[in-house]
Amino acid sequence: MGTTPTEVMAFPKIRAIVRDNGTAEVVVAGNSRVVPGGESLQDLRNNALALVVGEAQTLQRPVRVQIEDPEGHGELIVHPDNKIESVSYEPRPARRRAEAPEITPETAAPTVIDTVPVAAPEPVAAPAEPTVVPASAASEERQPWPPNLVASSTTPAPANPEPQPAAAAEEPQTAVVAEEAPPTRRSLKETSFLVSAPVLEPATQGWRGTLTRLGFRMDPSAEELSEREDIRTVSQHWPGPRTVAVVNRKGGANKTPTVVMLSAVLARYSGAATVAWDNNESQGTLGWRTEKGVHNRSVLDLIDSSQSLLSPSTSAAEIAKFVHHQTGDKFDVLRSDENEEGDHEVTAEEVDIAHQVLTRYYRLVIMDSGNTARAANWRRMIDHTNQLVVPVTAIEDRAEAARLTLQTLESRGGHDAELARNAVVIVSESTDAKRSMTGEALKRAKDEAQRIADGFEPFVRAVVRIPYDPALVNGPIRYEALQPATQRAWLAAAARVADGF
Repeated sequence: MGTTPTEVMAFPKIRAIVRDNGTAEVVVAGNSRVVPGGESLQDLRNNALALVVGEAQTLQRPVRVQIEDPEGHGELIVHPDNKIESVSYEPRPARRRAEAPEITPETAAPTVIDTVPVAAPEPVAAPAEPTVVPASAASEERQPWPPNLVASSTTPAPANPEPQPAAAAEEPQTAVVAEEAPPTRRSLKETSFLVSAPVLEPATQGWRGTLTRLGFRMDPSAEELSEREDIRTVSQHWPGPRTVAVVNRKGGANKTPTVVMLSAVLARYSGAATVAWDNNESQGTLGWRTEKGVHNRSVLDLIDSSQSLLSPSTSAAEIAKFVHHQTGDKFDVLRSDENEEGDHEVTAEEVDIAHQVLTRYYRLVIMDSGNTARAANWRRMIDHTNQLVVPVTAIEDRAEAARLTLQTLESRGGHDAELARNAVVIVSESTDAKRSMTGEALKRAKDEAQRIADGFEPFVRAVVRIPYDPALVNGPIRYEALQPATQRAWLAAAARVADGF
């Protein structure tokens, strides 16, 4: 989806100033950057816009910029892909050479109020011949800011004006009469006093945050602004429930850690009721990697009790009998059947029932999945999905399985193909033998993760890389146990998922 000018944030405050003395600067959140010079004012404009485009690319979103130069002033929207939109532009009035007034009886003989005889005035000299402008100079147009966005408001006078008829002399009187008409009142709907831009909160991170705490208010860095934008994205509430399916036909592709981390980030920041549902055929690992409640109930128990859970008289707290709450990360887990002696496989109709129950009690449903794309519960899960997530570790066979999963969905057309095209791929650095990796081996692992991420990028909506973190390898997964860089990466991943809601 595109971004309209009204949706572009007003911070950081950016100004691009070009002066007629051949200097220019771009001021970002109070920090001035000198613009490289050029042979003309237009070169300065282009160089200034290049700096603003760089800022938009750093923030990974469009930015607003106030422009000021000898030609005029206004506001632009600058996108990371170098696209520029004009919000407003006001050219400065053109400077015109004063012309000698025509001699009329009133101007030739003004009334003199004086009692002393005055000598006759000297004859008024005829007006000088107009200056002839060379053709090359006359045809040169001043390029407005920004290029090709607005037309010049100054219309050149015709070279040989035709004489006006005598009746034209009466037009000024008609104009004066029109100006004396009573003003027309405007509607109050056409104005508003709420025009102030949002106040940019001071920096809280890095050396800028340190200076702010010492009493020197500092604007946040581009990195901190990017993190704030991701937090804003995952903190939203959407009308109606949203379902996310985490899929890869290969085991060990990091599906379960992805389900846990997306659930934790979205639940922590949005405060929305969130459930992670293990949609494996049986004995999925989601229950093993999360906290267990005081009961042993699973999705089969929820399906058996669906009639009472869907009753209008049932309270919202009754769902706690079937899910396992994560006390630190604020989401619930619906486990798959873990009965070793059982042989029940969840059907497509049972997926419908469970989904109907969960979307009554939860805003967000994050679904783990098995490895069989042909299974009935797998295919019906896709029917209910709003956003597809494909996790992959930086190993060739996992990446190939992810590609085949997307290819299968794309070949089915319709809703499945649309999910594949708008999927979010999450590439985690390999954990195999990671503890023994040092130096060159570690660099090769990172390069392999980047290669796989680059390979998926042209075919999906977003690709996010996750660094290796030992807290994701074994045991229950908790957000607070992750390293700060890993937490930031999962926040970015959750924001890209939420973009698809």
